[in-house]
Amino acid sequence: MEFVLWIIAVILVIWGIVLLFRRSLLAGIALIIVGLLVGPGGVSIFT
Repeated sequence: MEFVLWIIAVILVIWGIVLLFRRSLLAGIALIIVGLLVGPGGVSIFT
């Protein structure tokens, strides 16, 4: 389960960075924050 959360977190952060480069600041920042919260290194919302 931890590996799956890590993969989801990486995808969310990369997607957020792509949105930042596409000038969607709010959506990009939100995705990066959600990715950091979901990841096992951060404060996981599932535990």
